Amino acid sequence: MTTEIKAPTFPESVQDGTIVAWHKQVGEAVSRDELIVEVETDKVVLEVVASADGTLSKILKEEGDVVESNEVLGEIAEGEAAAAPAASEPAAAAPSESSSADGEDPVAAPAARKLAAEKGIDLSKVKGTGKGGRITKEDVSNYKAEAKPAPAPAPAPAEKKASSAGSTAIDIPAGERIEKRVPMTRLRARIAERLLDATQTTAMLTTFNEVNMAPVMELRKRYKDQFEKVHNGTRLGFMGFFVKAAVEALRRFPAVNASIDGKDIVYHGYQDIGVAVSTEKGLVVPVLRNAEHMGLADVEAGIRDFGLRARDGKLGIEEMTGGTFTITNGGVFGSLLSTPILNPPQSAILGMHKIQERPMAVNGEVKVLPMMYLALSYDHRIIDGKEAVQFLVAIKDLLEDPARILLEI
Repeated sequence: MTTEIKAPTFPESVQDGTIVAWHKQVGEAVSRDELIVEVETDKVVLEVVASADGTLSKILKEEGDVVESNEVLGEIAEGEAAAAPAASEPAAAAPSESSSADGEDPVAAPAARKLAAEKGIDLSKVKGTGKGGRITKEDVSNYKAEAKPAPAPAPAPAEKKASSAGSTAIDIPAGERIEKRVPMTRLRARIAERLLDATQTTAMLTTFNEVNMAPVMELRKRYKDQFEKVHNGTRLGFMGFFVKAAVEALRRFPAVNASIDGKDIVYHGYQDIGVAVSTEKGLVVPVLRNAEHMGLADVEAGIRDFGLRARDGKLGIEEMTGGTFTITNGGVFGSLLSTPILNPPQSAILGMHKIQERPMAVNGEVKVLPMMYLALSYDHRIIDGKEAVQFLVAIKDLLEDPARILLEI
């Protein structure tokens, strides 16, 4: 009996996907719910798992192939034995060991191999806790490398210069000029397409202001422990204040919350706030739905959940579609000032930046205050400069007197 391996069901906004990695080869054993293949769309990477125990008997779509929703990718022969990597191990090996005495590859789950490759961990050093000594992803996560003596200095020609480009990094021997060409991922290509589209099809303009963060910082310092205790471990951060301030400001200036559809202006009677999250694969913008009905704790919990799942690639496509306004925080990376690019069809995006102490004139006196530059990029076709400036001033006023957020004044 065979079971088909099908591509996920894509939402209407996604036409197709690309196979980026098979984690099993023909003839290998698979277990139910085990990761088999990853399919990348222009918004997210989706994991396809086995629906039954058996053997991978056919691969119909290779890595790099474009597939449509629910298209058959391969087949699993249920109940058939497969030549698992463990079969080639010596019979004398203890069943609890994860690698053979001859130095053959240890038995490890695909997710464990992937994580080990990312962290540069030698799987032969990891003790498996899974069935039959199989190395799991948790084993790799919990592995701590043994302390090793510092290696002797290598000769100058063999020295390596590490690149920080993530998965596309290459080691460059000193004095050599090496290039590496890699195809752009669908997600990165889509990001590039949308950013270019935003700059070419909108009348984008940016206005700036600055906000004294001392009141918010003092409020956070005073109540953060109690807040975390009352709200079951949810931490009180800065983003929650910005989201709530944005919601109130959007109520006052509905054009900033609107979008253009053809020759029509669509005014939204709700505030769906997108929060930009940086991942290894690129920037994603999950959306807090109906943020106007969310409390500060709900906002903070939602943002934390997005961040954790974005890091693990667990965000769904539906969570990153829509949105009426976006907030992005370049300050976490040290950005002092920037001009964020619109996220079409939205008409505005708020940029947060680094909090930095600066001397400020306050009632004729010079005081050192924690200041943050704010940037509002907006589509001038729908938002006038007056509205944009007033919107940003409203954000500033609400943050410098946080009680107004709760009182909605």
